Amino acid sequence: MVEAGELATFIARYPRLLIITGAGISAASGIPTYRDHHGSWLGGTPIQHQEFIEQQERRKRYWARSAVGWTAIAEATPNTAHLCLVKLEQQGYARLLVTQNVDRLHQKAGHQQVIDLHGRLDRVQCLDCSAFESRASIQLRIIRQNPQLQNIVAGLAPDGDANVEDMLVQTMMPPHCLQCDGILMPDVVFFGGAVPRPRVDAVEQMLGQVDGVLVVGSSLMVYSGFRFCRQAHALGLPIALLNKGTTRADELATIKLQADCAVALGQAVNELQAEGFPGVKSQR
Repeated sequence: MVEAGELATFIARYPRLLIITGAGISAASGIPTYRDHHGSWLGGTPIQHQEFIEQQERRKRYWARSAVGWTAIAEATPNTAHLCLVKLEQQGYARLLVTQNVDRLHQKAGHQQVIDLHGRLDRVQCLDCSAFESRASIQLRIIRQNPQLQNIVAGLAPDGDANVEDMLVQTMMPPHCLQCDGILMPDVVFFGGAVPRPRVDAVEQMLGQVDGVLVVGSSLMVYSGFRFCRQAHALGLPIALLNKGTTRADELATIKLQADCAVALGQAVNELQAEGFPGVKSQR
C-alpha cells in the first residue's frame, strides 16, 4: 500500500502536472457520485444525449428532476481537496486541471487554469439559436411555470439530478429559449455525447509540456478522461492515482493511493509547504 507521504514526493519530483479530477473530489461537498469504490454504477440509467434532443418526454423528465436537484449544486461549496489543488496551482505545480465534473467547484475555489471536459451545469444553451442563459435564471422561470416543484424534498442524484415522483414529471412544463422559443439544453456533455474537439486538443497539447499526471477522485471508467492516461503512458509520463477505489488506469499507474482526496492532498500540501514547496527539474 502506497503511503500518503509518497504523493508529496511524486509532486516534488514531477512538478509540472496535468491534473485530472472526477466526482470523488466533490463528494465531500455533498454532490453524489455515479459509481462505488469498485467502479460499479450506482442508481438508474442517466439520460442520453440523443434522447434529450429527440424526446420531449425525456426533456420533461430531465427538467423536473433538475428543478429539484439544482439547488444542491448552486449552493455547494469547495472542500479541502479543491482548495489544496488551488495551492498547488499557485505554487506552479498544477499547469492544467482537467475536470470531468460539471459543478464548477474548482472555479469557485479559485483555480485558474481549468478545462471543464464535460461542460458546465451553471448555464444552458439553446439548441436552435445557440443563445446562452444562466441556469440560475432558468430555475426562476421553471418554478414560476411549475409551482408544484417548489419546496419538494427528494433524494439527490449526481450532477444536480434528484429522484422525483413520476406525477411531477408528467405535469412538467420545460423551459424554452427566450430568444427564439427553441429547445434548451444544459451546457454539458450527456452520456453518449461527444466532448468538443478543442477541449481534447488542448489537453493533448498540454501532455507534451508536463512532467506527470495526477488523477484525483476518478475511476476513469468513462473513456473521455481515461484516454489522457493512455496517452500519458504512451509518452512515458508518470501517473499518480488518488482514488478510494478501483480505476481503469490502475495498470498504468506509477503510484496508486487509495485514500480520501482531501486528507491525502492536505497532507501532501503540508509536506510541500514544510519543504518550502521545493520544485525540481523534470527528470524526463
